[in-house]
Amino acid sequence: MADIQHVVVLMLENRSFDCMLGRLYPGDPDYRGLTLNESNVYGMTYGVWNDPHMTAAIASVPDPDPGELFTDMNMQLFGQTERLATTPTMHGFAQSYGTLPAKEGWRDPGAVMHYFTPDQVPVLSSLAKAFGVCDQWHASAPCQTWPNRFFAHTGTSLGHVNNNTFHIPFEAPSLLRRLEDHSKTWRVYFHDMPHSILLKDIWLYAAFHYRFFSQFLADAHTGALPNYSFIEPRYFTDLFTSLIPNDQHPPHNVLYGEQLIAQVYNALRGSPSWKRTLLIITYDEHGGCYDHVPPPAAIPPDNAMANDYNFKFDAYGVRVPAVIVSPYIPPGSKIRPRQNAAVSTTTPFDHTSIIKTVCELFSLGAAFTARDAAAPSLVPALSLAAPNNDGPPSVTAALDQPPVSQLITRGAAVPNGMQASLSAAATILPQAPPTLINTVPTAGKVPENQQPSVAKAQANATVRTNLFLGTR
Repeated sequence: MADIQHVVVLMLENRSFDCMLGRLYPGDPDYRGLTLNESNVYGMTYGVWNDPHMTAAIASVPDPDPGELFTDMNMQLFGQTERLATTPTMHGFAQSYGTLPAKEGWRDPGAVMHYFTPDQVPVLSSLAKAFGVCDQWHASAPCQTWPNRFFAHTGTSLGHVNNNTFHIPFEAPSLLRRLEDHSKTWRVYFHDMPHSILLKDIWLYAAFHYRFFSQFLADAHTGALPNYSFIEPRYFTDLFTSLIPNDQHPPHNVLYGEQLIAQVYNALRGSPSWKRTLLIITYDEHGGCYDHVPPPAAIPPDNAMANDYNFKFDAYGVRVPAVIVSPYIPPGSKIRPRQNAAVSTTTPFDHTSIIKTVCELFSLGAAFTARDAAAPSLVPALSLAAPNNDGPPSVTAALDQPPVSQLITRGAAVPNGMQASLSAAATILPQAPPTLINTVPTAGKVPENQQPSVAKAQANATVRTNLFLGTR
């Protein structure tokens, strides 16, 4: 087995595989990308498209934000809000986008059919080619951000399909706590409010393990990275520091996410820890952006049924980008799961593959749920006999600062689903670091968001997070 001592996960937001990497290897029959013959029909035919002029507007397509509720995703997959027993057609993306309420402005149904070319997202694309890309990595479920992020940490969403139905703190056992209990080092590096702070079983340890992203850069530089690092992007616009989201969530400009990916890679590539590092770059869910590959059936993680749709989590979500970086990975790899010869099927990668991989590398014991038990590991992809693929010495992204007009526009916008639910959940956080087990309250449902703008949601979320972590 490869000598990996540091696993780093960067999970971005709401982009599909076809949107970001569909044209990475154009014309390659061994790559499940876009042929440019894909389309949706909603009154007229909307084909996949690209604008070669990478303006700020194109870098933010689709704008406004597509729908990502469970019913929205059913529309995208099946052409109706209810799930069908048949294989998804993937023909409802334009219809879903075109029929959303117009309160945020007119929606061009074809906007969700947009894709970027490798020269437009050069950081993600160059790393995919220099190391490896997964064209069979699906979101864990056809659900919003919260369910999928909790799958990455715990192997389940305890039956929830939409952000606003969760009870916080989230009570499923987490990979972070498993690392703690096995005396493995871990940290979550974040920018404003980390979603993972909502995991109940790490609340007593959070103040010791949560650090701002600047600390990640310092830890990489000094060779002080923990065994496991989970990096959360900036979700909110911060008017006081002139910082804009770098999570790539539509309609956030993807180039700021490119900057973040470059920062992470460059820090690791120059680190004393590089030769023993595995970096996983992926996205929580597709966010309404088009992908042409139907999600396959999945093994339900458990018997939890906390949704009103009778969804048993027996299917994966839409494909999302996944780029795997390590000096143990041959350049140009197309990383795929191994086929299960016993049943002649292939279980795709999903977010629980992160859990499976980390547990294998660090001998962390049994699976959390049936889903991560069945998930394929990335360990076989670390196939070089020695860590000889150093890749590019560095990668470069555009370093333009957001103009004031863009900051004001984003700050004044109505919070998207992730921003609204995070800010609302922040009101449940204790306003000082918990020190005794009885300071962790019983889980309660996330309240309604009370913040009318992204700027106010950001202020509420960050102030409460800093109080909870003791980083005043």
